[in-house]
Amino acid sequence: MKTHIGLPEKDIIKIAELLQVTLADEHVIITKTRNYHWNIKGPRFIELHKFYEDQYNTLKDIIDQLAERITQLGHRANGTMKDFLATTRLKEGPYEDKQDAQISNLLADHEAFITNLRKDIEDIDEKLGDAVTTDLLTGFMGQHEKMAWMLRAFLG
Repeated sequence: MKTHIGLPEKDIIKIAELLQVTLADEHVIITKTRNYHWNIKGPRFIELHKFYEDQYNTLKDIIDQLAERITQLGHRANGTMKDFLATTRLKEGPYEDKQDAQISNLLADHEAFITNLRKDIEDIDEKLGDAVTTDLLTGFMGQHEKMAWMLRAFLG
């Protein structure tokens, strides 16, 4: 059944496609964060274990809202790692043991995500006119900016 929300179908398709890419990016970040959480070792174990858990719980909620927005627009949210890796704008690299390298890696991903999302928000707002998705993504950007700030603070 088609979605009738006052936006042309061609624009809804473009919005859903942008959201699929954002969903893939979120999955890369949460996977890295969980990997670090599960495998952390070293002098700041307790602190970083809890920190990574807090971050992936935030990301889990973002992912759920994002996938639901895609389905609200009448599209199926991608849900396979194959789809995510084919769609993401982020890079998946080997596991990093060093704590500062983990944090730097996550920081780089969050900053790249924020930069990409800023452009996506502008396109969705100005070119496609979807205020609801714009508002949702703006909130996500704020959450990612906070996570990036916390990662930056860990690095000193």
